Amino acid sequence: METPIIPLVTEEQKQAEETWRKSIPAQVFLNHFFAINYHIQQADDAMGGLQHLPYFRAHQAELAETDLPALTKLLHACWSTEYALRATAELGDEDYLRNALHWTFPQAYHTITAGLQAFLYTTGVRGNNPALIRREVGRLVVRNAYPRPVSFYAAGAHGDFSIHRLPLAGYKAGLQIAGKEIDAQAQIGQFLRTTRTIKAKATRLQVQANPNTALRSQKTGKVLDKWTAAHWQEITWRLGYTTIFDLLGRLRISQTSREIERFVEADIDFTLFHQSLLNIVGYLNGIHETYVAKAMGLERYQQLVAELPRHLQNSFVEERLRTRVAPQLNTQETPVLRMAA
Repeated sequence: METPIIPLVTEEQKQAEETWRKSIPAQVFLNHFFAINYHIQQADDAMGGLQHLPYFRAHQAELAETDLPALTKLLHACWSTEYALRATAELGDEDYLRNALHWTFPQAYHTITAGLQAFLYTTGVRGNNPALIRREVGRLVVRNAYPRPVSFYAAGAHGDFSIHRLPLAGYKAGLQIAGKEIDAQAQIGQFLRTTRTIKAKATRLQVQANPNTALRSQKTGKVLDKWTAAHWQEITWRLGYTTIFDLLGRLRISQTSREIERFVEADIDFTLFHQSLLNIVGYLNGIHETYVAKAMGLERYQQLVAELPRHLQNSFVEERLRTRVAPQLNTQETPVLRMAA
């Protein structure tokens, strides 16, 4: 009787390997956000670190009573979206959280953006143009308006990027969840580089598609197909800085796109993904809330929180006010809002 041949690799093993291979892009994405959260947790102090920043101590705003409705509207949008994001995390088991990515990705992005707009409003930047917001927050990050854990950024031309305020970012990023600060910084560095590369290539396409801005051959006058380092350098000013807010912008994935399906079908830890997102959201929203409270005055901000809609009362908003916002402002001078004439 012929001895049956036992394959070295079973069909189940092949299937598992294929699933793992398909999961790699999603795993890398999870790693990046886990790394950001890890980096924040390692470096964060109890209150968020703003009180050490000269920019924060000097932050003042020319706000009138007439500005309060606009600020309140932005904060309500920020908090209601965070409320929805938190509700998903609390309700969901692994399968639910897997499918919830269709809305939790954009929710995480939009809650942070609304809070950021409220902060920018106090600096005199009014409007919701994404390019304007991106440019202004990039400048604020570089000017040290944000605590160390989220003050990192990338600059420079395509092929010659420099990473700032992440001293370990040059190390090779692994495929594993960060277990040490060196792993976290390496993965954040990789995320910054890939995100800036995407931005650089998109900018090149945009520039070259416009006859008025396209770079041309000096000999023939034709639009250039091939670029040298010097050509990339010419458009670098258009890129601005690449910051944590650009990384969060990668969450804006259309729910109809193929990319979101890759995440939904991937074999990754969705609970960990949501927890990382929630922690990043809470940290950044807390920073923006503190700036807004400093601009309008702690007492007026406390009143705003006390008058929140029912679903936001006695919630994370009040907790952050008590544990993060108020402690950093109690030593500051309280501004007085100018009454409208």
